[in-house]
Amino acid sequence: MTVSARTLNDFAGLWQLERRIVQDDGTTAQFSGTARWLPDGDRLRCVEEGTLRINDSAPMVGQQVYVWDDDLHVYFADGRPFHRVPPTGGETGHWCAPDQYDGTYDFTAWPVFTVTWRVNGPRKSYRMVTRYTASENASLRGISRL
Repeated sequence: MTVSARTLNDFAGLWQLERRIVQDDGTTAQFSGTARWLPDGDRLRCVEEGTLRINDSAPMVGQQVYVWDDDLHVYFADGRPFHRVPPTGGETGHWCAPDQYDGTYDFTAWPVFTVTWRVNGPRKSYRMVTRYTASENASLRGISRL
């Protein structure tokens, strides 16, 4: 199957996200919420917001911010590099001493896509799968970049 190369503008707007995290010790977590890719100069700022539930615990509100550039490089909010998104999907990675993050982007069901991270190291050891689904409300998706 041929997958079209994604560009930065393909991500602009509102997405629903569902994330499942399974620790190697069996602990599970679910994160449900939204991801908004919003204009930030010549980049897009991705703001993920939602509710995290670990096992049967009370839900917690969480937020994470990333910045994406035209070459699909992803940075943490403080400017540190994270990884590069493969435009047609595939593998990526990030070394965060002493842990290795191995990721895979899957764009075959666009405008739904998944990102899977396998994290291994002495501090962290888990698998995380996030499913992003484009908002059906075109007015919320149609954010044009300046």
